[in-house]
Amino acid sequence: MKRRTFDRIVSFVGLGLSVFLFVAAALLNWGASFADESVATQLSQQKITMPDKGSAGFKALSEEAQTALAPFSNKPLTTGRQAQAYADFYIGSHLKGIAGGKVYSEVSGMALGAAAKSKAEPANIALATEAGVLMGQRTSLFMGETLRGLLLYSFAFWQIGQIAMYAAWAAAIGGLLMLVLSLLGFAHIRRVEADATI
Repeated sequence: MKRRTFDRIVSFVGLGLSVFLFVAAALLNWGASFADESVATQLSQQKITMPDKGSAGFKALSEEAQTALAPFSNKPLTTGRQAQAYADFYIGSHLKGIAGGKVYSEVSGMALGAAAKSKAEPANIALATEAGVLMGQRTSLFMGETLRGLLLYSFAFWQIGQIAMYAAWAAAIGGLLMLVLSLLGFAHIRRVEADATI
């Protein structure tokens, strides 16, 4: 095969790969922007303000929770990173205090059992009180775990957007590199003798 023919094939393949990488970079950038804007829009509509680090409620949190939440003190919750911190360290801390660390699935069965016993013995005030407490914990845990889960979904969607952004940068750099190499390949064709072979 003639060297010029080989150089043309390699240069055109490189040019095609460069175009593919630029298109991929544009699509990945669009995906990253979409994820970032969607998360910011949805979270800002909830009008959640991160806890103020000077408040008594903030100071009652664990040191780990305070460290995680401090950078976002008193700011509106609008990013995936804030959503994760709020879900794990603010809501999560409060959920641990509701039923001694038990989760909704554990408390729900206990609450329903206590409610059934209370209905069977309507005159038993102790059973009625226990059922009321457990049903209250069940409701609080359900609402808290639901909100926490939704915020963590926002974080996950935002994180996928961040990954897409880094992939867009990598694709754009790769596309630029392939474009330069392809142009160098085309320039090399002019310097190769017409009858050179490989």
